[in-house]
Amino acid sequence: MSTPSKGIAVVTGASSGIGAIYADRLARRGYDLILVARSRNKLDEVAGRIAGATGRAVNVIAADLNDRADLKRVETLLATEPGITMLVNNAGIGSVAPLLEADVDAMERMIALNVTALTRLTYAAAPSFAARGAGAIVNVASIVAIRPESLNGVYGGTKAFVLALSLSLFKELSASNVRIQAVLPGATATDFWDLSGRPLENLPSAILMSAEDMVDAALAGFDQGELVTIPALPDAADWDAYEAARQKLFPNLSNRLPAARYGVAAAA
Repeated sequence: MSTPSKGIAVVTGASSGIGAIYADRLARRGYDLILVARSRNKLDEVAGRIAGATGRAVNVIAADLNDRADLKRVETLLATEPGITMLVNNAGIGSVAPLLEADVDAMERMIALNVTALTRLTYAAAPSFAARGAGAIVNVASIVAIRPESLNGVYGGTKAFVLALSLSLFKELSASNVRIQAVLPGATATDFWDLSGRPLENLPSAILMSAEDMVDAALAGFDQGELVTIPALPDAADWDAYEAARQKLFPNLSNRLPAARYGVAAAA
């Protein structure tokens, strides 16, 4: 006998890797699913496996989120389907190529998916969640959001945007009882690396987390009410200290006079 539904979770990039594991775990928690990705065949395979194992309703939408018409279809669904209670913004691409070796057209496509599509889907879901006083938006970012020197700078910039958007959404939507979580995985064993040009086997095993462990940790962080979840970080106090240092800057980020160290005379 199936448990009562927790509503519908929409998971993007759900045909493999992190997205497919999120879909499996959420179904086991009692969510029905709408899975979004480009490959209909892969989506159907994931959906069939999850539905068979959990008894949950699993629907799929084959959509390229870099295609405006496809993106609009998913936006419309998020804005109009009252049963949706969670959005997992997982779809994204990356790059490990240095700036001088990276193709700028590829970088633009990465920005379109990692930033524009994620933003538009969030804008589609958030008003309905806020109006109902319930719902959750999970944004899968990366540790490069706070360590952009690690990989391609444009990739780091897109993930820094995801983190900044999540922090702002938390502030704006907190009174509406809408949950926001930003997940910052480190190196994770998915096809990201092969697609980005760095074979997975070239990464040190000591820094490589399985996708299953990453998602399970992220969901545990969600259960614990974390706004920012870094699955690999041993001591949460380190993030708290980082955030406290950021907050400490706030009173002095905007002042009438330049800082004294610049030696600039005050204008009349």
